[in-house]
Amino acid sequence: MHRISKPQWLFMFLHSFLVEASSPRPLSVTCQVGSRAVLPCSWKKLLDAAPPACHVQWASVDTVFELRGDQRWEAEEFQGRVEVPKEQLGGGDCSLVISDVQIGDTGSYESFMVVDGLRATKTRVFIQTVRLSVSDHKSLQSRGPGEDLVLDLYTRHSARVVFQDRNSSSWSLVWSREDGDSERLVKDPLAEQLTMKKLSMEDGGTYKVLDQHGLAVSTVQLSVGGSSTVQQLLEERPPTDDGARSSCSSFVFSLLVTSFQIIHLV
Repeated sequence: MHRISKPQWLFMFLHSFLVEASSPRPLSVTCQVGSRAVLPCSWKKLLDAAPPACHVQWASVDTVFELRGDQRWEAEEFQGRVEVPKEQLGGGDCSLVISDVQIGDTGSYESFMVVDGLRATKTRVFIQTVRLSVSDHKSLQSRGPGEDLVLDLYTRHSARVVFQDRNSSSWSLVWSREDGDSERLVKDPLAEQLTMKKLSMEDGGTYKVLDQHGLAVSTVQLSVGGSSTVQQLLEERPPTDDGARSSCSSFVFSLLVTSFQIIHLV
């Protein structure tokens, strides 16, 4: 077996350390579905001067976006959602801007500048790695019977809304983008919002907005509160005269005493 001498070992260790230290550290960007994410990048860290024609590439598993002068290319799943601002590129800023961010956009992105090499060849110069994390929206909401719920869809890629009752383990379809408006469900023609009208106690539960891949865009825990027992009794037996008022008051007092006794026994 060939044994590595101490000078060789020391050289290999220093070389590995210097390569790791000189490599740009990955950056992290976090955002929520439907928002705008900027993946930072600056080619000035590795290139002394701007190439005659700036040629930038961004890739994840595959190429996401490519820009060379007036020519550009973007992956199908990012159509209309990605851009590297050309007015800033010449000054060193090669950041990738992703609009209407989706859960599926989560991942690591690498940026490159393509420059002229030897014998008219093209060389890709690695610039930066950025880790993008996209999360869904979560909220707790409370409404009274008869009130409306405005459910934010957040993005044009939201495909449907499903519902789970508190006493059930199954999900039922409430709305899909192909549906038209109904008496109870109305989609705002401009904003990504869905209004559920005249809520009842049965509407309490969990609502999930899902994208076309079935990934959660948002989760809403909705509680629909009702009137108290005493208030319901007062509304059902409104007093019409002094005798009725006295009778109703006695009835309510008796009800409260009975409730106290039951709680005390428990």
